[in-house]
Amino acid sequence: MSRPREPAPPPAAVSLRADLWLWYTRFFKSRSVAQTAVEGGHVQVNGERVKASRQLRPGDRLRITRERERFEVDVAGIPSRRGPATESRQYYVETPESEAARAAAREFSRLSAPVDSGRPDKRDRRDLRRVLKGRG
Repeated sequence: MSRPREPAPPPAAVSLRADLWLWYTRFFKSRSVAQTAVEGGHVQVNGERVKASRQLRPGDRLRITRERERFEVDVAGIPSRRGPATESRQYYVETPESEAARAAAREFSRLSAPVDSGRPDKRDRRDLRRVLKGRG
């Protein structure tokens, strides 16, 4: 007696919309934010400004600007869902230049940030009160 055959797994996607790919790989918090970023010119594919409906394929190079961060990544695969961050990292490869630039920017912001001494002392509190009351 023969056993029933298991259904074949769905075929792997060959391409995916740019906004969905960016959301699936967790570059943006929602698909609509990803769509807005693409339409606003913050995402370039192979050096060109594109629409959110542009189909991404493995091998495409993306330049993504998100707030103060810039990423340059190569599409390594097409995800089928928005999974955990560890899973989403397997679908792209960040270029070494991009990693170095982001590390340098982080280091610069860390060194240039004002030193916070914690709670204000008595003199600082008096100065704050003076400014808030408009006598400053």
